Order: sequence, then C-alpha cells, then structure tokens
Amino acid sequence: MKLWDKGTPVDKSIELFTVGKDREMDLFLAPFDVLGTLAHSTMLQTIGLLEVHELESLKSELLAIYQEAIQNKILIEEGVEDIHSQVEMILTRKLGDMGKKVHSGRSRNDQVLLDIKLFIRHKLKEVVESVVELFDVLQAQSEKHKNVLIPGYTHLQIAMPSSFGLWFGAFAESLTDDLEMLLAAWNITNQNPLGAAAGYGSSFPLNRTLTTELLGFKDLNYNVVYAQMGRGKTERNVAAGLASVAYTLSKLAMDGCMFTSQNFGFLKLPDEFTTGSSIMPHKKNPDVFELIRAKCNKIQALPADVAMITTNLPTGYFRDMQVIKEFFLPAFDELIACLQLTTLALKGVKVKDGLLDDAKYDFLFSVEEVNNLVLQGVPFRDAYKQVGAQIEAGAFKPSHHLNHTHEGSIGNLCNKEIKDKKDRVVEKFSFQQVERAIEELLKK
Repeated sequence: MKLWDKGTPVDKSIELFTVGKDREMDLFLAPFDVLGTLAHSTMLQTIGLLEVHELESLKSELLAIYQEAIQNKILIEEGVEDIHSQVEMILTRKLGDMGKKVHSGRSRNDQVLLDIKLFIRHKLKEVVESVVELFDVLQAQSEKHKNVLIPGYTHLQIAMPSSFGLWFGAFAESLTDDLEMLLAAWNITNQNPLGAAAGYGSSFPLNRTLTTELLGFKDLNYNVVYAQMGRGKTERNVAAGLASVAYTLSKLAMDGCMFTSQNFGFLKLPDEFTTGSSIMPHKKNPDVFELIRAKCNKIQALPADVAMITTNLPTGYFRDMQVIKEFFLPAFDELIACLQLTTLALKGVKVKDGLLDDAKYDFLFSVEEVNNLVLQGVPFRDAYKQVGAQIEAGAFKPSHHLNHTHEGSIGNLCNKEIKDKKDRVVEKFSFQQVERAIEELLKK
C-alpha cells in the first residue's frame, strides 16, 4: 500500500532503492504517528470533516494501535511503504471508508515532520534524565574525594596540583552547559508543524492552534513553508545538543582509559567492568570507557552528517531528508546507553589516595612556591626566576601545603552553586506540560 499510488506499477529496483531503510526506521516513529493522527482526527471533527461517531470509532482503534506500538508489537507489512501507510491501512481494514478520512488536510510531509518532533521530544526527556543522573553521581564523587590530590596536566606534562574533587566536578559542570544545548534543541523542537501539509498549507479550515494544544506543543511553526524548511534544520540543532553531551562523555572516557592504566594508576574499575585478553592472563581492559569514547566520537559527527545532506537544498521537501533518519533516530538510544554505562562505572570506581607523595610529582608545587614568595613581597617575575633556578640546580624542596580558596578551586569546589545552575536549566524544560497533554489525548 502506498498513499500516493495511482495504479501505475513502479519498477521493483526503484521501489527498493527509494524505500531504503524507511520501514525499519519508521518503527521508531510508530507511537508518535498514532498520537499525531489522534490529534489531527480530533481537530477534523471540530471543523466538520468527521462526525462525532466517526471520531469515537477512529479514536478507539487508534488507542488500540498505540498500545501495540508502545509494546513494539506493530509491524510494517510487506508491500506497505511506511508507518503512515500502515496506520491508515489498519484503520481502513477495521472501519472501511472512515479510515481513509484521517488524511484530509494532511500530507506525509507534515506527518513525518510531526512524528520526528514528537519522537525527539520524547527522547530528549530520556537524555536529560540520564544526564541528571550522571551529574548527581559526579557531584557525589566530587564531594567524597574532594581532599584527594592528583596531578594536573598541560601538554600531558605534570603542571599543577589538582584533585578528584575538581576532576569529577569538572564533568558535572560540563554537563550543565550540555543541558543548555539540549534546552535550545528542546525549544526548537517544541513547535507544531502539523497543518503545513506538503509545505504550502491547505484549503481546509484547519485549526492548528487546537492540534498544538492537544499535543502539548509550546508554540506553532506558523509559516507553513518554514515548517517544512525545519526538516533537517531541527535535526541538525538537536544533533548539536547530543554532540555536546557526547563531547563531555568522550573526554571523561579518555581520562578514564588513561587513569586506569598502570602508568597512571589513579583509578580502578570494578573487575566486572573490565575484560581480559585471549593470551595475556593479567589483562583487565577498560573496554567500557573505550567503547563509550568511540560511540560518543561518532555522535559528535552527527551535526556534520545532517549538514552534508541538507546543505544547499532549495526550499520545499526533497527525498534526501529520508536518509537522515537512518543515523539520527538511533543516536538517542546510543547516547542514553553511554550515559547510563558511564554512571554505573563511576558509581563503582575506586580512587587512589596519596598519589602526590611520589617524588616525581614534586614539581607540581613549583607555582605554590612562587606564590608564597610573592606573598612575602618578592615581585612575581623575580620569584619565578628564583624557583626556576632551584629546579635547575636540583635544590627544589616543595611544601605540599595548599591554600586554594577562590571560587571553583581545590579548596572551594562550588558544587552547590553548580547544582543550582543545573537545576535552573532543567526547570525550563516543559516536560510536565507535554505529559499532561499526551495523557489527556490518550484518554478513552
């Protein structure tokens, strides 16, 4: 079944090529296609294109299809082109001509625009929840180990003293900025494109404000041409948000790989988080961190992947957009899995105390010695030269006493302030408004 079929057969090879992986990808969108059809049908009844009894029958069947969709029981049958065709075909089988009416005032173009936005909204909520869970673990570990000193590096050379409090806390604050990126993605997504039809509106007196309210959108994509232009642009902006989270996770995973190696020995993963070698019996490999790093590096390429498909396309719909779904839709679950595994790993990780007692880290305290001389009245540049001369002569004897008090330093981590900043961002996501609207739409 094809919604556009006019009786002329299509060459089989052309059909296979143009459908591509769409039937597989559309399973991600199945519940959201039903939600969109519920809202659209409700609106059609208010403008006289459906009778009350027709809406009641359609809603009953759509709710049954929705249950199958959320349980992953819905299938796109052989010969059926996409999820839109499948849902309409099920309705037509059950209700006859009544099932054919749900497409009035709608195109597959605004159907897929809507489905993707509803999918993104749902998945962004899961991503944000997973980010917050990791944030909490990072902050807990930061507080727990705030007095455990570690080397800080520049150019991979020992530089200045750091701490596990700073290290864990740094990634927590990084996630706060990532949440800002996800919030921007949420706000761009949370606008209703339904009613744009093929990108030029409809002669039916559609009530787009009603479908906006029914689906819990914050606002409309008002201009129907721009609503269609948003396909690809929305994915690109959302991809940037996902890539921002992936950047944080990838850097954390890279540190994790280094810090768990014998040459560093700062961290130890639980044995159940490591793998072995087929010939080296001593190996305990940090495969979890390595795979998180690889998967997140792939996600960081997502905005560029979308851009390469959409850049320089003229106004209007083009089939090129279909390909975006193949790498965009699965990326959410991949990132969520990386977040959850990172959270689990960091809950069980062990840190090593007393690292800076090793003499090879003595030079970490050179800046402290310079600063102490400055506090005694020595000009900074002279103090710098004095300590440098001691180091060159092999006469440098550091004090391991630290007195860092300013905001965000070893002695003043500002974890509460960072949490407050995170909370302010999370409060701006209108998750509850969306949930209430969808719950109301799904009422029998």
